[in-house]
Amino acid sequence: MSTVFIALQANEDTRPIIEAIAADNPQARINEAPAMVKIDAEGRLTVRRASIEERIGRGFDLQELHINLISLSGNIDESDDELTLSWHA
Repeated sequence: MSTVFIALQANEDTRPIIEAIAADNPQARINEAPAMVKIDAEGRLTVRRASIEERIGRGFDLQELHINLISLSGNIDESDDELTLSWHA
């Protein structure tokens, strides 16, 4: 299996997003740096809109991720409710 990742700026806006991703992907590894948080996962990583909304207490459009997105790796499958990173064979 190959590793996928998403890297976000480390700030107050991304803290609940990172918490939501970690809760929804227990196999993920969180790597914190001074200005960045990189989340690695073997095979697949899913970002769920509903999980983020629970933590921030308002509606969230997954396109808002782009504001604090540094980089990602993997093929992207995206809907209004989820963004999934994986490598297609």
